Parts: sequence; C-alpha cells; structure tokens
Amino acid sequence: MRNGNGNGADRIVLMNSRQVTSVLKGRELDIVRLVRTAYETHANGDSSLPHSTFLRFAENERDRIIALPACLGQDFQVAGVKWIASFPGNQELNLDRASALVILNSTRTGRPEAILEGSVISAKRTAASAALAAQHLCDKEDSAAVGIIGCGLINFETVRFLMAVYPEIRQFVCYDIDVERATQFTRKLHGSWEKVDAMVAEDVRSVLRQCKLIAIATTALTPSIGDVSECISGSTILHTSLRDLTPEVILACDNIVDDVDHVCRAATSVHLAEQLSGNRDFIRCTLADITSGRSPGRRDPNSIAVFSPFGLGVLDMALAQWVLKQGREQEEGTVIESFLPDSSWLER
Repeated sequence: MRNGNGNGADRIVLMNSRQVTSVLKGRELDIVRLVRTAYETHANGDSSLPHSTFLRFAENERDRIIALPACLGQDFQVAGVKWIASFPGNQELNLDRASALVILNSTRTGRPEAILEGSVISAKRTAASAALAAQHLCDKEDSAAVGIIGCGLINFETVRFLMAVYPEIRQFVCYDIDVERATQFTRKLHGSWEKVDAMVAEDVRSVLRQCKLIAIATTALTPSIGDVSECISGSTILHTSLRDLTPEVILACDNIVDDVDHVCRAATSVHLAEQLSGNRDFIRCTLADITSGRSPGRRDPNSIAVFSPFGLGVLDMALAQWVLKQGREQEEGTVIESFLPDSSWLER
C-alpha cells in the first residue's frame, strides 16, 4: 500500500475493484466464517443497523440506489455505509447491474478512514451468507446437484462459495428467462470447474424436480414462482433475490431469515406474506439462531426450507474491514494524504 508522509490523521485509503478482488481471491471459507461471526454478533445485540434507505427514480421504478449504514461491535469495532446502485438495464449496455462504494469510519473519532469498491464486497458477502445457510440447512448428499434460477453475477458467486463448502457438488441445473444467458453461465461453470457438469433447464419446474438445493438470484420485482409442489421433499431454497416466491409459497415453507425486522419491508416475498397473514409467525428463526445452536437446522426433514436474506449492512462493514486489513498487509490500496482538513486553523 503506497503511503505518504503525513501523520495519518488526515489521510484516507482507497481500494479499487482489482485490489479488493485480489485480496478476496481464494478466501471463500474465511469469508463464510467471517459472515457467521458478523451474523452472531448482530444477533447478540452488539450492532447498530438502521433500515436501508431506497433512492428511487420516478421515471423508472426498476432502478434504485440504496444506502446501508451499519455499526458492528465486539471484535469488529467497525462502522460505515454501503452506497449501492442497482440498474438492471445496465446489462443491455454491457455494464454490471450493480455498482457500489463502502465507506469505513473510525468508531473512535467518526472520521472516514477508507473508501473501497463495494460491488465485489457485496457480491461476496451475499454468496457467503447463502453458502453458510446451505451448510446448516441441508446435508452434503443433498448438494450433489444444485439448481440455479437466475444466471447472473450473484448466482455465479454463490456457486463459487457452494463449491468451497461442498466440493463434492457435481452438477448444476441452470435456468434463466434469457436462454442465451443461461447457456453462457453453464459454459463459464464448465470453464471454472473441470469436474462439474452444468446443463440448461427449460423452465423453473425442471430445476425444482431435479435438485434439493436451489439458489434463486434474479432481478424480479414481483413474485413469479407460485408453485413449488414439484420440489423434492426436504429441499432447501436460497432465496437471495427475495422477491421471486409468492407469499402463499412462503407461508407454506419453513422460513429462515437474516433479520426479521429488515426482511419484512420493501415488498419482499416475506413482507408480502406478513401482509397476507397479518403476522410474522411463519418465520421460524434467523440463520444466527441456527449457527449458534438456539434453533435446529430444519423444522422437519420433509419440509421445504427457504432462506431469505435481506442483506445486512453489518456484513458489508465486517468484510470491508477485513479487506482493508488484508490490503495493508499485502500492500494493496492507495493512501491519499491530506484528504481531510487538519486542525491547523485552531492555531491561526
């Protein structure tokens, strides 16, 4: 990491996507463990997590920019905000759907200390949370074939993390409303993991019939999957995109979330289920309840378990802090001196 000659009080560290990616490469299991600790720290009440703020545009309801502020205590002692834009139309321009920054602040002085490219961090922590859920909701033998609904970046990262926790995975059954996108996704899987077979499914039902572990990550704004009767008994659905399952499906399943208050808003499938039922009793527990041993992994072996993570800012702060620490050790990043005003005006 390139340093200047200042005393450090007025400097800030910048890490771009290449540097963030370099630090995170091959560290999937470390990230899963970090996400687990962050979840449990939050569940124990040592955090501050205001609701995310959605900036929307009158002329295009699909586009949004979201602010996720968070503070995490115990061994983390980190605070900051993720500012992430989601513009699905970017894909038609050959651009990534999401772009983001993470700003880290000192929990002692409040001064900003680092700015990191955030879309890589966001994708990695999302995929890590899905893999963590899979570890605790399904058995290894249930992961031999994995269903993929939505063939974009988030599900590719989910595959990467699932392969880290379940290296015995041998098949992926992939579906996307864009057949060419699904085809490209399977090619990329073949090129990344030699021993893995990947095939394109003709519809969602075909995925449900063939796989007990299913990852859903689409850009859908409203639910389109209203029937999971063809799911194999004891299936696990990683509902990362939050808005694909109808409220009726949610109410019929064993529901695990990351945070009850956060997931019951912004028209998520869980939020719609709350509005339909008039309560939240259908949510059995949080993932942290399971990882810490307060709740069993499944309600019963034959139920369909659905993990719906809203995506908590505490995960972004925890992973960004870890990236910053590793970046310093690996000399990744750029230090900008005199970024912040000093206190010399007091002496004038």
